[in-house]
Amino acid sequence: MSHEDVLLEVNHLHTGFKINDAFYDAVDDVSLKLHRNEKLAIVGESGCGKSTLATSIIGLHNRNQTKQTGEVLYKGDNLLDYSEEDYLKIRGKEMSMIFQDPLASLNPLMTIFDQIEESLYYHTDMDKKARKARVMELLDQVGIQDPNLTAKQYPHELSGGMRQRVIIAIALAAKPEIIIADEPTTALDVTIQAQILDLLNEIQEESKAGIILITHDLGVVAETADRVAVMYAGQFVEVADVYSLFNNPKHPYTRSLLKSIPQSNEMVDDETGELHVIQGTVPNIVNLPRTGCRFAHRVPWLPEDAHEENPTMHEVEPGHWVRCTCHESFYFPDEEGQ
Repeated sequence: MSHEDVLLEVNHLHTGFKINDAFYDAVDDVSLKLHRNEKLAIVGESGCGKSTLATSIIGLHNRNQTKQTGEVLYKGDNLLDYSEEDYLKIRGKEMSMIFQDPLASLNPLMTIFDQIEESLYYHTDMDKKARKARVMELLDQVGIQDPNLTAKQYPHELSGGMRQRVIIAIALAAKPEIIIADEPTTALDVTIQAQILDLLNEIQEESKAGIILITHDLGVVAETADRVAVMYAGQFVEVADVYSLFNNPKHPYTRSLLKSIPQSNEMVDDETGELHVIQGTVPNIVNLPRTGCRFAHRVPWLPEDAHEENPTMHEVEPGHWVRCTCHESFYFPDEEGQ
């Protein structure tokens, strides 16, 4: 992909939240590029900083309680320098976000028509007639069977899958270049999940938008992503194209996530008959290790000298980046001696 294809570039982003008069980084020195017509998946456990990264990019943090440094570059501008007024001009128009809880994202007192039309009112110069036609077009595009009926309804009258489609319609209304989808299928059953993912694929084929897909579902990633960034404790620990990540994972955290997927007998320990479990939890941002690999305490069998004192991202293969050289000597206990 050429430099001209880059829609968004994030450089050394830090997002810290104020806790007891001090700021603690939930996103810690993260860099990424999003290209046109690319799906970049960001994966990791709950609490790793995925959603904070998404809301940092689109500017949804309370500035009195948040400290941000680094760059979020879009069309030559660093969005971290934008005022809320500046953000309102591009949010919903040039970049939009699909949230994981559509019921919480929709206004319970407004009809579906009014909520979709609102985005068109603020971000386009369409007249009333054109806005109505566009709303109906969007409802049809996202697979709503009866757009005329749905347009008159309120969020509580719709199923979870239909509400998610409405959220996608709102996100697409002004034809943005960048779409951030934060766990868009989490609350849906598997049949509806597949339909929503197919819908996102169709949208991208038509618009050539860049999509950042936030998820913890590696199955979704394998089916839909072009590149993957694995996030742990506020940092990227591995970034690669989807084929390389699944077929040649490097970082202990990535390998642990993949080993935890119940997909074949290979995932079951021969001696205990149990699935692999990642011991421990993601560290709290207040108590993050200041040196060494942040995943080290969850792989205690790996010797301390295997970890870098100050881990950085290394390009181990073209386009394949890994934090910490601990991957060079990593093994699972049941692999020792193999």
